[in-house]
Amino acid sequence: MAFDVVCLRPEADFLRVGVTPPGALKITYRTPDDPQLEKLLAGARALVMPAVGAKLAAALFEKTALRLVQVTGAGVDRLDENSLRRLNIPVANVPGGSNSAVAEYVLTAASVLLRRLFWGDREIRAGRYKEFRAAAVAANLPGLHGLTVGIVGIGTIGLAVTKALRAYDCEILFYDPSPRDSPAASRLGARAVKLDELLARSDVVTLHVPLIPATRGMMGAPQFAKMKNGAILINAARGSIVDEAALAEALRSGRLGGAAVDVYPVEPPEASNPLLSLDEEASHRLLLTPHMAGVTRQSSAQLFRSAWDNVERVLLQGLAPLNRVF
Repeated sequence: MAFDVVCLRPEADFLRVGVTPPGALKITYRTPDDPQLEKLLAGARALVMPAVGAKLAAALFEKTALRLVQVTGAGVDRLDENSLRRLNIPVANVPGGSNSAVAEYVLTAASVLLRRLFWGDREIRAGRYKEFRAAAVAANLPGLHGLTVGIVGIGTIGLAVTKALRAYDCEILFYDPSPRDSPAASRLGARAVKLDELLARSDVVTLHVPLIPATRGMMGAPQFAKMKNGAILINAARGSIVDEAALAEALRSGRLGGAAVDVYPVEPPEASNPLLSLDEEASHRLLLTPHMAGVTRQSSAQLFRSAWDNVERVLLQGLAPLNRVF
């Protein structure tokens, strides 16, 4: 039986946030390792897939007549761009659907790390309430208000983070060689600087760039050495942007005041990941989350609804896809 759409996430993902996939289309829900996937794609008109996961083999698309590959998020690095361009298969994403969720994550993670809330929780459970409270008060810990925040990548998510930070009267610096909307950044009070200046001046550095050759490993030992002593790093972009061994060393040495890591080069992270073997003190300054900065009930509903609307637009209305990436 031929299906209109092969979807690489379970139907339950959509239904639990109140999104019903289009009943006018025949949809089959599969996993990326399904042995029938190549055969199913050969007869399908569209593929719907999450942005997060292992890269899909280019060979899967060679014998298809797909009219659309629809990603239910912003990232498209699971796909082989050169192959899909050669095959003239349109790829569309849903930009901006998780903006508010990521901005909320950045502010929350920064506050938790700056004020050592996660660390305090551990110390109280270990019976060290008085000791930790005394040390925290003596350390004169800052809140987020009025700090300098450096945003690396001022696309739709970077702008959303900038907007959220304005409520805290932060000085906002950004680095982006090709900013999506410089006037919007200026209206929000963000100022463009070189990366070195951003690292040297920022109390919090948050990453919002795609994973491309130019950004792979862009945050390593040289960059951590340039950061302000005690600064916080937040990575809710892609794991391979950061050299994890260098980050672990920066935390171990005390160079960084803390880090929030939501993404990893290999997901889930392997046991050998250097961030998982930090000593107790360094580990208190590290917040690990499972690639969920942009995942809330509200953001998922918006992403899923927009993705299926685009599939209907292409397959049922015969129109060109919105938000085509390549």
